[in-house]
Order: sequence, then structure tokens, then C-alpha cells
Amino acid sequence: MTPKLEQFSFQDQKVLMRVDFNVPLNDQFEITDDSRIRAALPSINHILSEGGAVIIMSHLGRPKNGPEEAFSLKHIVARLSELTNKEIQFANDCKGEEAVEKSKALRAGEILVLENLRFYKEETKGDSDFARKLASLGDFYVNDAFGTAHRAHASTAIIAEHFEGKKSFGFLMAKEIDNAEMVMQNPKRPFTAIVGGAKVSDKILIVENLLNIADHILIGGGMAYTFFKAQGGNIGNSLCEDDRLDTCRAILKKAEEKGVKIHLPADSIIADKFDAQANTQHAPSNEIADEWMGLDIGTSATEQFSRVLLDSHTILWNGPMGVFEMEAFEKGTKGVAEAVARATENGAFSLIGGGDSAAAVYRFGFENQVSYVSTGGGALLEYFEGKQLPGIAAING
Repeated sequence: MTPKLEQFSFQDQKVLMRVDFNVPLNDQFEITDDSRIRAALPSINHILSEGGAVIIMSHLGRPKNGPEEAFSLKHIVARLSELTNKEIQFANDCKGEEAVEKSKALRAGEILVLENLRFYKEETKGDSDFARKLASLGDFYVNDAFGTAHRAHASTAIIAEHFEGKKSFGFLMAKEIDNAEMVMQNPKRPFTAIVGGAKVSDKILIVENLLNIADHILIGGGMAYTFFKAQGGNIGNSLCEDDRLDTCRAILKKAEEKGVKIHLPADSIIADKFDAQANTQHAPSNEIADEWMGLDIGTSATEQFSRVLLDSHTILWNGPMGVFEMEAFEKGTKGVAEAVARATENGAFSLIGGGDSAAAVYRFGFENQVSYVSTGGGALLEYFEGKQLPGIAAING
């Protein structure tokens, strides 16, 4: 049985909690999107209300050689204080003398934030001695960082070995796992997966795994043009991975054998260059003129995809339909988002798979009209590829 937060008592416990506070900062080190901090609040508040103290561990950015001002977690302290309505203590290190002393002095109802774990290379190397030093700071370990669950790092996987019987997923992590399992293990049918993005090579494993589960797979974004070329189509200057043509043909053949319907976009919005101000026109996706490139799915494709989605009872969306960051090429992704929202309103379960898909849903204002928006881009992708995630295995094990 998966260990969950509500099963444990935290009275007088110092809870070492791994969160994902890898938030974007501007030039003044101000947080421009605090959604990852907000996502951890239910777990933090629950532990405090149960009489525990919380020691926060996280990474921020990708520091190269030790401490860097730009990546210090002290920049999140003020916002965390506002959101929790508590004074937050901060340790200028995550394993040294200050971290040890402040952890020892921490009382029930208090919060301590440790400095960026990735200031030490031992974190990403999964160093056992580093994990042991971190573990010594607390009585109980909680992992609420789904976004890093696919990494076998010291604070996400190795550390759990020191907390036998005293480790758990946080509320966010548990919710992520429950929603992912609902889609992959027990989907209401028809189950439609939307897979987009630039490259086939980034999504091969997820598509191959989905062939065993989905009824329909809608393919959009730059990766669609490799499929069209594999079928003998003309794709002009559209993105294409020539070394993946055989892979695309094999996927199409396997889908046919398994009775899974793969839908490629009938038409595209094409441009004469990769530019927000480029000249644009419509074209069939397999008849794109030389010197032109497909940068979004077209009107017919959007209608085609929407019809399938409105007939679905489970929807997984991973990857945009075009270069939605540019207004000229956002209509396809926005149209698919609208269809997913309408299908959800009609009773379908919709899981938005982090990364660009989540960004698109927020950009177009549909985040409250879908069933669940995942916080874990890479982690969710690896889960849907059928891989075991170290951060999950460490708690379940």
C-alpha cells in the first residue's frame, strides 16, 4: 500500500520534506510564478496542524560550480512566509553546522528552509553520504516533489533508505500518482492520447507505450511531419528527423495491428520562415511546398481532432500542436485545449501532462476546465513511457 500523509501522526516530529521550489525568478530575484510553492502548501500546512515542524529541501535552477546568488533559495523565503502566514527560518547551507543547529532548535509549528541542494554535486550524483547527512536533520521524510521523481538524486531517492516506516508521499505527489494511474491502468474508454511537440525522438517511448493502452492517438506539432514524410508526403522545410522515418512507419504498422487509430493533422498553417511575422497560408499537411514549413495544425485538423476528443471518456495531453508561443501559430493548440475542456465538461477525465501542455492550458485560461494539470513534465513523460520512477520506488519500497 502506498504510504500517504494522512496515515501518520506528526506530533513533535521534524519532517524533512522534499519539494519542488524550482520557480522562475526575474533579474531582481523576484518570483514570477509561485504555483510550485502553492502546490506544496497543503502538505506543509497539514504537518504543521498535526503538531510537526517542517524542514524544506529543494533545488533551484542548475548551478554549475557550487553556490550562486541567482539560485539561492533565500529568494523564496518572503513569498513562502506570505503564503503560510509564518516567519520562515533559513539555513545558508543544507548539510553543514548551521543546518544542523537550526534543525535541532526547530519547534512544532515552525518552518526551516535549507539552501539549494544542487550547490553540492553530491545531490545529483545520488551520493549516499550526502543523503545520510541530510537524513540526520529530521525524524520523518516526505517527498512532495513529483517534478523530480524521475531523478535518482540523493534527496529524492537515496535519502528514503534512512526512514524505514517513517516516509511518505505528500498530498501533491499522491495526487499526481493517483491521476497518472487512473489514465494508464484503468481508463474509461474511449481513451485518447494527444501527443505533440517538436521531435519524434522525444516522444517515441510514450507513443510506443500508448499503443498498448490508448484507443486513439492524435499527433501534432513538428513531430507530425516526420510521419508525413515517412508516408511519402511533401513537407517542404518543415521539421523532420530523417533518421526516424523507419520508426514512424513501424509505429503506424504496429498501431494498425493493435487496432489503435493514429490521427495525423489533415492540414497545416504553413509559413515561409520561422518567425512571428512570417507570411502564412493553409496547406494539406502532406503537400507543403518547398521553402515553406508547417508551424501549426490547420482548421480541418483542429475540427478532426476535436471530434475525436468530444467522443472520448479519458484524455491525456502531452505536447502542443504548433508554435503556440507565437500568436500566428496558436490556433491549433488553443482549439485542442477548447475541445479538451468541452469533453471534460461532458464528463471525460482529462490529464494535462505538464511542460508545454500545462503552459498552453494556463495561457488560454482552461486550467480550471480540465480534470488535472500535472506539475511534472519530465517525470510524467517517463511514467507514461512505462519507466519506474526512482522517487516513487524509494517511498513504495
